[in-house]
Amino acid sequence: MAIEDVMTRHEDMLLALPNVVGVGIGERGGKPVIKVFVTQSVPESALASDERAPESLEGFEVDVEAIGDIEVEGRKDSQNGST
Repeated sequence: MAIEDVMTRHEDMLLALPNVVGVGIGERGGKPVIKVFVTQSVPESALASDERAPESLEGFEVDVEAIGDIEVEGRKDSQNGST
């Protein structure tokens, strides 16, 4: 199965986890991984088991990366040309 399909199938579940702001595909050690982007790192002990990202999904490792808050800047409204 392709990693893209696995990520797409589990995307809604991953995005519902605390602090998760995005998911994607990356690489670690030369192997493809599913990336889970969070606003901040939180010790696993501070999370309930159902709030933790899985270590793997359908044979693909999951890598959690803290990236901070995401904000949209300078987006142009295509209907009226304003920013």
